This record gives sequence, structure tokens and C-alpha cells, in this order.
Amino acid sequence: MLNIQNLNKEYGEFSLKSIKLNVKQGEYFILLGPSGAGKSVVLELIAGFIKPDSGTIMLNERDITHLNIQNRSVGLVFQDLALFPHLSVRQNISYPLQRKGLSKHEINRRVIELANNLSISHLLRRFPPTLSGGEQQRVALARTLALQPNILLLDEPLSSLDVERKAEIRKLLREINRQGQTIVHVTHDYEEAIALANRIAVMHNGEIEQTGTPQEVFSKPASSFVAGFGGIRNFFEVNVYPSEHSGLAKAQVTTKLNIYLLGNHMGNGYVTFPENAVSISKSPSNSSAQNCFKGQVIDLYPQRYGIELVVDIGVKVYSLITDESLQKLGISIGTEVWVSFKASSVRFINRE
Repeated sequence: MLNIQNLNKEYGEFSLKSIKLNVKQGEYFILLGPSGAGKSVVLELIAGFIKPDSGTIMLNERDITHLNIQNRSVGLVFQDLALFPHLSVRQNISYPLQRKGLSKHEINRRVIELANNLSISHLLRRFPPTLSGGEQQRVALARTLALQPNILLLDEPLSSLDVERKAEIRKLLREINRQGQTIVHVTHDYEEAIALANRIAVMHNGEIEQTGTPQEVFSKPASSFVAGFGGIRNFFEVNVYPSEHSGLAKAQVTTKLNIYLLGNHMGNGYVTFPENAVSISKSPSNSSAQNCFKGQVIDLYPQRYGIELVVDIGVKVYSLITDESLQKLGISIGTEVWVSFKASSVRFINRE
């Protein structure tokens, strides 16, 4: 589908270095990283707004590296959406179709189809300044999808939305992708990446630090930057079911290991919990923690604010404890310990 090889670009004081990406047909691919990492520059290179100093961009085995924007069959939704404020929603969606020279009948058919699919039929006579952020996002998506691009590029599409609208647009983007649309999405939000991506590329200072599935990237970070940026060590793919305990759900990590969490969640996704929420003891905990497991210390690492323990309980669990606690408990590699953490510390990220 999309194959990028050794892409380089000097952009003012910024330098994009030897970018290599391979995005498959129908994939939801996310470029993840902090501000200034070069994510948006990659999107602009794919779209054709800027040209690389070297390297190649192939789309469906066609070299588009130096083609004009209109000849690339890509669609880009800008972070600021770039809707025309003086045009109605209908006119905004129609604009690219009119420029392509489609008949009035075909334009009307396509506008109605998109409006129905994106649930904005009731907004067609409205103007962008009168719309909410979520409604504007849907209009921008409709306008970009009007020309049926081979690949949809999204630049921080959820950054300006409140929590409720973010959930709404996430669901919409998942549906667009499930209908077969290949998507490359830029974000600095790792939870957004986990919730949407089939695969992730983590960027830092103009380079790609790691590429893989969310499970690969966040449970096995390839660098200290990736580990620090995500801030995630305890990260597991799960199926969540109703629990025998009132107010709790049960996340199945393996056939022999379940983790309890608050709420009535159900479905496929990931659970995560912070290292400092994990208590270590030499005997079963007497606390109210709903999750308590016996394991063995398999590694320990000095950290800035204590010692990171890696405990094998059937999966690797990470805990951050003080030097004083380490000495008091007499813990070393090979020590058998009990790991415990509260259901309230477990966060579920739904993939459905």
C-alpha cells in the first residue's frame, strides 16, 4: 500500500532522518510522538505539500515522491480542519467534487451518501462557525473522503475535542477504517494510539524509534525514550467479562490469570496500571487490594526515584519501590514475593 524508504528532509532547523514506513491496505497506522518530533512533516511529505530532499514514497506500487498533490489520491484532514466558513456544510463537501468536474447529479449523490454515513445530514444547510467541534470534524472528514482517497491522513484530529466528543469521533474513525479505508493518523496521545491503531511508529527528534503493534511497543519498548514517553510498563492485551464480584469486571490476561478492575466493562482491549500502584510483600497482602498474585523477582533496576522490580506472575509485572523497602524485605533476583494492586488502579482501554 504505502511504502516509504529513506525519507530525509531539512526543514528550517529541523531534520527528518531516514524515515522508513510500510503501511498495509486497510490498516490504521499511527505516528506517535511529542510535539516537534516530525510527525506532521511526514504527513505533509506523503500528501505532497512539501518535497523530500531524498528518499521515495510509493503508493500502491506507484512512485508519488514528486507528483503534484492532486495526482496522489491521498486526503489530508488538517489539525485546524480548514473548513470554508462562508460556505455551507453541503458546499464544503461539494467543493472538491466540483473542482474535479463531476456532474451535479453525481455530486449530490456523493454528498448525500457521505452525510448519511457520517451522521451530518441534518447539518447540510448550516455553516461551520455554527457547528460544535465534533460536528466540524465530521464535515472535514466528509469533505476529505469525497474524492475517495487511497489513504486518509489525519493530523491530530482529536486534539481540540472534549472527552465526550473524542469518544464519538474515535468510534467514527474506527468505523471508517473497518469499511476498508487505510488511515495514517498523527497524535501525541498514547491512549488515542492504543485505542485506534493496528500498528504504531513512535517518533522522536525526526527519527522513528520503534514500530509495532500497541502490545509490542508498550510492553516491550525498544528504547528509554519509548518507555518514558508512554509511561507504561504494566500493559496487557485482554478480554473483559462481567465479574462474580459486584462493581468489578474481570480482565482475562491468560487462561490462568485474571485482573479485576472497577466498572462494568466488556470487550477486547488493553489494561494498564502504574508501577507505583503495585505493592510488594513476602506474604499475601492483608489490604483491600482485589488483585494479589504470587511471583518471583526476575530483575531489578535502579531508577531515579527508587528501584524497579520485574516480577514474573505468569506475565511480567513492574513495581517501583524505595531502596529502604528493598533492603527491609531482603529482595533480590530469585526472591518469591506477593504482588498486589487495587482494582481502582487498573485502566481499561477499549478496542471495540
